[in-house]
Amino acid sequence: MKKIGFLSFGHWSPGPHSQARSAKDVLQQSIELSVAAEEIGVDGAYFRVHHFARQLASPFPLLAAVGARTSKIEIGTAVIDMRYENPLYMAEDAGSADLISDGRLQLGLSRGSPEQVIDGWRYFGYNPGEGASDADMGRRSAEIFLEVLRGQGFAEPNPQPMFPNPPGLLRLEPHSEGLRDRIWWGAGSNATAVWAAKQGMNLQSSTLKDDETGEPFHVQQAAQIRAYREAWKEAGHTREPRVSVSRSIFALVDDRDRAYFGRGGKESDSIGYIDANTRAIFGRSYAAEPEELVKELAKDEAVAEADTLLLTIPNQLGVEYNVHALDAILKYVAPELGWR
Repeated sequence: MKKIGFLSFGHWSPGPHSQARSAKDVLQQSIELSVAAEEIGVDGAYFRVHHFARQLASPFPLLAAVGARTSKIEIGTAVIDMRYENPLYMAEDAGSADLISDGRLQLGLSRGSPEQVIDGWRYFGYNPGEGASDADMGRRSAEIFLEVLRGQGFAEPNPQPMFPNPPGLLRLEPHSEGLRDRIWWGAGSNATAVWAAKQGMNLQSSTLKDDETGEPFHVQQAAQIRAYREAWKEAGHTREPRVSVSRSIFALVDDRDRAYFGRGGKESDSIGYIDANTRAIFGRSYAAEPEELVKELAKDEAVAEADTLLLTIPNQLGVEYNVHALDAILKYVAPELGWR
């Protein structure tokens, strides 16, 4: 394991025990947490994107703000639902945020998962073409996004422009060199992981995937990662790809930890359906004393296969507690797993 980051879903609620009671709270606390996480040595600050929900949505203002307040930590998403995105406008936003952060953006994309409303992308003005599904639409938007990030000119210039143009066809601006290599795909199946490898994207694999073999989650996820790496090799890409997995992991080191998580994690996988036709397997979570966590995580094949581990955090418990929880992992668990 080379890198450890946190992943926040950015929940807020007005409940009496929530320390994130509004969207303003979540956005400001996300910036504060990223700054504090960088100070204790966390490698990445990642955020999930959901629409029509009391969770983080438009990611680029937040990513730019985090980039302006930090200097080393990777800043990313896991994931942006491409069914809702204009890929050209998104390329401009991404280029701006990457330049502000001095090239630290790590953008995770996906074709999306079931949302809070039925076919929410319709309200954003997007519909699949004839004979295409919403998943096809999301993947096609991702392909367009990847292409424009290459920085090649494609638009015919106005012969009488308001401002002078460089020669040739025009590209989108601002362009950030190297961002194309820092795009990830959140794959829910082996097939989409292979597709991501062919597209030259890094791989993000979360705590759920299609149940394709009936084996334990971590075994299926490890097989997905190996299939991805083999497809990457066959595609002939010259750089080394990156792979992340996400886990809920809590080290019980004080009374607060034991009060919140002392009854243990979700200690076995579970099966469910993310839509009428897709049977999915959901990975377990971990909560134990540090020594026990090290033993349990050492058996997780997918954690061993990945180079980056994203720790999902309970953001409604507040910045101070989440810094403590992350610090406990870095001090007592991560070094035993090969981090740094």
